[in-house]
Amino acid sequence: MSSLHKSRIADFQDVLKEPTIALEKLQELSFSGIPCEGGLRCLCWKILLNYLPLERASWTSILAKQRELYSQFLREMIIQPGIAKANMGVSREDVTFEDHPLNPNPDSRWNTYFRDNEVLLQIDKDVRRLCPDISFFQRATEYPCLLILDPQNEFETLRKRVEQTTLKSQTVARNRSGVTNMSSPHKNAAPSSLNEYQVLPNGCEAHWEVVERILFIYAKLNPGIAYVQGMNEIVGPLYYTFATDPNSEWKEHAEADTFFCFTNLMAEIRDNFIKSLDDSQCGITYKMEKVYSTLKDKDMELYLKLQEQNIKPQFFAFRWLTLLLSQEFLLPDVIRIWDSLFADNSRFDFLLLVCCAMLILIREQLLEGDFTVNMRLLQDYPITDVCQILQKAKELQDSQ
Repeated sequence: MSSLHKSRIADFQDVLKEPTIALEKLQELSFSGIPCEGGLRCLCWKILLNYLPLERASWTSILAKQRELYSQFLREMIIQPGIAKANMGVSREDVTFEDHPLNPNPDSRWNTYFRDNEVLLQIDKDVRRLCPDISFFQRATEYPCLLILDPQNEFETLRKRVEQTTLKSQTVARNRSGVTNMSSPHKNAAPSSLNEYQVLPNGCEAHWEVVERILFIYAKLNPGIAYVQGMNEIVGPLYYTFATDPNSEWKEHAEADTFFCFTNLMAEIRDNFIKSLDDSQCGITYKMEKVYSTLKDKDMELYLKLQEQNIKPQFFAFRWLTLLLSQEFLLPDVIRIWDSLFADNSRFDFLLLVCCAMLILIREQLLEGDFTVNMRLLQDYPITDVCQILQKAKELQDSQ
């Protein structure tokens, strides 16, 4: 470890040990990258994302309160519905119209359960393929959720719920005459993502299952937006960072802490995921056009070239902006970019500048390339040095 790096770690420690954190100083330090040693990044992100307040004295009580609140969410939204489903219609005398699976009332418990299953199946499909370049999310967590994986109660996990739902949908088919056909799940079954990874022993769960639970709880608590594909790419780096914290006391609560940090982050970017807001001033279309208007101001020649080739920002900037560049770089580089994003007061204005910098840094290739070549460059971005990109974005910010 270089003396410069040791000095940076000491600077962070000095700021974080104060009774009241100096936010501007922390942001200034974090913008240039947060060291991962000693759990510094985990702690800084929790402060920068407004999960932890600036007063250190209140951290213990707030963390205890939020983690207990998350446990309550698990009881109400995962454990209780599973128990209720198991108890509904145990015997024919117990089946009331309200509890009947065919009850048309949209507010009935069965209808709610079935609707939730639709959301859960989409989440499950997405989280199973999270960060495929690393094995982390397929490995077992050191801290499975004991509240749900209670051997004495055998509560229904989301994984079991998905498996049961998928089994039913694969084995029961209705032909055009309305006749239901039963087929063996072992014959002619289409390849399923359920079989992609080895099933862990009872009492264990993979990291992707934790992420699935976080997203399911978020969807239940935010029915207006629920779950939109891509949210998994936002929660993934957050959870990875917290779940690899060297401090075991913090790592143990990575699930709850990730949930609240993700919720706070989504409060700032949720408009990107709401289609009805796409063309509003807070929507994703406006932000994509802002990337081009910034480029026009900074590099007219490149802007005109992209316009001439009819390369619209929707072709590449939609993914860049919506997923906070999480698909454009390897996970360690994404985390480094997020250090700067989270540290900037106008963090998502800075994201626009990062996107603009990415274009300018490959301007020579774009100016020489035809439509096909340039689309390939923009959809498979060639520069891997994220520090160079962030430095260029900072230059653009300073020149405004």
